[in-house]
Amino acid sequence: MITTLDRYIGRSVLTGVLAVMLLLLVLIGFFEVVAELEDVERGYTTGKAYSYVFLGLPRYIYELFPVATLLGSLIGLGILAGNSELMAMRAAGISIARIVSSVLKAGLLILAAVIWVGEYLAPLTEQQAQRMKMEALSDQISLKTRYGFWSRDDNTFINIRQVLPDAQLADVSLYEYDGASRLLRAIYAERASYESDGWVLHAVSVSRFSDQRIQVSQQKKLTWQTQLEPASLDVLTVKPHMLAAWDLWRYIDYLRNNGQASVSYEVAFWGKLAAPLVTLVMLLLSIPFVFGSLRSVSVGQRVFVGAMLGIVFYLLNRAFSYMAVVYSFNALFATALPLLFFMGLAWWMFRRVP
Repeated sequence: MITTLDRYIGRSVLTGVLAVMLLLLVLIGFFEVVAELEDVERGYTTGKAYSYVFLGLPRYIYELFPVATLLGSLIGLGILAGNSELMAMRAAGISIARIVSSVLKAGLLILAAVIWVGEYLAPLTEQQAQRMKMEALSDQISLKTRYGFWSRDDNTFINIRQVLPDAQLADVSLYEYDGASRLLRAIYAERASYESDGWVLHAVSVSRFSDQRIQVSQQKKLTWQTQLEPASLDVLTVKPHMLAAWDLWRYIDYLRNNGQASVSYEVAFWGKLAAPLVTLVMLLLSIPFVFGSLRSVSVGQRVFVGAMLGIVFYLLNRAFSYMAVVYSFNALFATALPLLFFMGLAWWMFRRVP
């Protein structure tokens, strides 16, 4: 049940979080626009550069949620404390546990936003942004349709349905024509990988066309010589941590089935699952500051402390992620350790609240 107290405290917290998020997005957006304008050329116009930055903002929203939640809740609750409203609530017999409950109810809305942005909005807009920029700058991927990406290599037309990380393609079709525009050969491959000597097609079906008949053959592997390079496809892929959790899990399963290393994607997967919990911990971490040792300091000092905590968490999280990839640590352990540390810090600080 949502009471008037829940709405009042929740509104203060959510207003602070939204204000911090908006400020961070304005700053990041400005620097991103400056960087993108340097790439403006030919088909990549100024308008497309602005569109690219705008479509990339959901990615930053998702990445900034924990820090914005910590800073925003510090500001929102700090204003209540500065106006002696929290003290009045305590004097009226409202316990800290009841106030925490109101904050957590607001946190449920934040968690829902984190999940929606991370699992749906950010992956979708990031893909659209990358594809738009690719179409404007690339001279090898010439057409994007609902049926994938199309390119032309001399008399061969290439259709790629899915571009995977690590120079991997899925659902690849090649159509070879002669000088008279007659179809000579159609090749379909379940997947393609880039190796030292070029592209290799896997699980291949080859159809050869003549005036009298169509001959179909199956091959496990087939070398594919083309001018299309992995670097030209990089812009089509989305960074692992921006893929939806389900897509990450499927790709991890694919890598395992093919005997390939999947640690970096496992770290991204567990990070996606932990993101809502990280945001909740950051929200809880702000409460002891307001009731504890920082209750009498200014908003600026609270923001500074919150920013330092956010930076520490980010650095710890990045450090353990890189260590997991380099030293083949357990991905769940690498993801959970910084989170458990901050959960312990929040619990310790709660115990010190008078």
